[in-house]
Amino acid sequence: MSNIEWNEKTFSKFAYLSDPRIRGNLIAYTLTKANMKENRYESTVVVENLEDGTRRFIENASMPRISPDGRKLAFTRANEEKKETEIWVADVRTLSAKKVLSTKNVRSIQWNDDSRRLLVVGFKRRDDEDFVFDSEVPVWFDSLGFFDGEKTTLWVLDTEGEEVIEELEKPRFSSGLWHGDAMLINVPHMEGSKPALFKFWDVYLWEDGEEERLFERVSFTAVDSDGERILLRGKEEKRYMSEHNRLYLWDGELRPVYEGPLNVHDAKLDDGKVYFLVPDAGRVNLWLWDGKAERVVAGDHWIYGLDVSDGKALILLMTATRVGELYLYDGELRALTDYNGPVFERLKTFEPRGFRFKSGDLEIDGWYLKPELKEGEKAPVIVFVHGGPKGMYGHRFVYEMQLMASRGYYVVFVNPRGSDGYDEDFALRVLERTGLEDFEDITTGVEEFLKLEPQADRERVGITGISYGGFMTNWALTQSDLFKAGVSENGISYWLTSHAFSDVGLWYDVEVIGPNPLENENYRKLSPLFHAGNVKAPVLLIHSLEDYRCPLDQSVMFYHVLKDLGKEAYIAIFRKGPHGHSVRGSPRHRSKRYRLFVEFFERKLKRYEEGFDVEEILKGTVQT
Repeated sequence: MSNIEWNEKTFSKFAYLSDPRIRGNLIAYTLTKANMKENRYESTVVVENLEDGTRRFIENASMPRISPDGRKLAFTRANEEKKETEIWVADVRTLSAKKVLSTKNVRSIQWNDDSRRLLVVGFKRRDDEDFVFDSEVPVWFDSLGFFDGEKTTLWVLDTEGEEVIEELEKPRFSSGLWHGDAMLINVPHMEGSKPALFKFWDVYLWEDGEEERLFERVSFTAVDSDGERILLRGKEEKRYMSEHNRLYLWDGELRPVYEGPLNVHDAKLDDGKVYFLVPDAGRVNLWLWDGKAERVVAGDHWIYGLDVSDGKALILLMTATRVGELYLYDGELRALTDYNGPVFERLKTFEPRGFRFKSGDLEIDGWYLKPELKEGEKAPVIVFVHGGPKGMYGHRFVYEMQLMASRGYYVVFVNPRGSDGYDEDFALRVLERTGLEDFEDITTGVEEFLKLEPQADRERVGITGISYGGFMTNWALTQSDLFKAGVSENGISYWLTSHAFSDVGLWYDVEVIGPNPLENENYRKLSPLFHAGNVKAPVLLIHSLEDYRCPLDQSVMFYHVLKDLGKEAYIAIFRKGPHGHSVRGSPRHRSKRYRLFVEFFERKLKRYEEGFDVEEILKGTVQT
């Protein structure tokens, strides 16, 4: 059996699972493959009966939703010609399907308990072909583009008569779900002329044309309901967006479900019990509350999808060496799929080795991948910095890490202060100090790693990251001579323009950098741009034109200033793709990005070559 090599196209060999759904013994999920030849992703809805193991497939489909009676399956299908989203309903027994709605923008669909009506949440825009206008802030949002007067729409769709029988319009960023025959609607709380995004919400109950406000200016939202109880995730009131989320049940009275030291991600309600996902020191585990909260699926893994029904939890689970597969937990955990097993059997993968170290007054978690080395051989090192800062590294699959380890690099990654997966104090330590102690956590971690691995070459240490990791890469190259090359992606170089230009800058930057941006010295002091004269190592800046989270100006400004100072800097700008273009760009886009990433470090940390011709590399004249 021949082995499969890691390269810039290996990602296209994997099958990616998402959106797991379960009702009784019926499950459904979306299976996605990258088609390199046609440069697109192809999604299939898979429907499986757990009793007899039979699987059926609906091509060109996503967002599967099984009706409560288990007899119908709703799903969406993109009509690329009309640029619309179609909603279809299939009979589960035959998979014979009919189209029940075609509309421009759909964000979510949910069955009512009657297995007949669907709640369709979408949005409307002005859509003037000549110009974009908005009187609210922000004017755009990452992945969504310009808002253009956007309003959230909530439609009640009768799937039998194929008619919208109720329609509501709410402010942008609103969301909705069923609560029996009523609707729960989460609406951003307005403070002055702008919404209190990510921090405060108003929660409404809408039924028969009557609206009741259940909660005003709270820091939680309704995330699930069984018709009697409402599951709420967040806090009663947050001072910072970066605070951890808790869980509550409301049945006329607010009752805590989980107020532990860790953050809560996804959560589902099932027959009075609550299942939820909790990040914990580089892992994401499944918890169950049944009067008390306890971990029920724990290990060196990362759970990233969840649905529950009749005491069974359907989850998506990945590890550091495997992309995600589907599992069922009903008291015991068992694997349901193995789409990627045959591919990974022919791929050499690298398990993370964990270490802990003291940085300041905190204990920090770190990991590294060790490449295959001959005795006495020295190897270069690449330090990865996660996004956030409230992101997390650990036991999850990161393509670039495996790719670089396969090419003979040590790969080092740590969870500095500010990371998720630890207590709230740990997460808040980075606020108004971004680039200070968190950067020391990273450099201290590298020094501790170098003590553990004498074959690691401290003279050939590179650094890379995306978003906050891109900022930290820019910052590291201005603050330390430890790093001999950097690949900065979608990063920040000047916090003041980020505050004014980013989709979340008016809310986020005043938290992580500080209030009063026009007067606060942090906006200059903590910006890599103003320290560009210190840069000695070559840097490659990669950015996407459609990134509205960390807009393109951040990399272009840094590039221009570095070049003007005579520094070795290169830039690659992709025309398409949002902030998350590293995983959500088109297949060829991703392949080109991986190629640039690999080749830059090969030239700067292994071959010591001068120059870097982006056009030449992307033409394929350089073999990687």
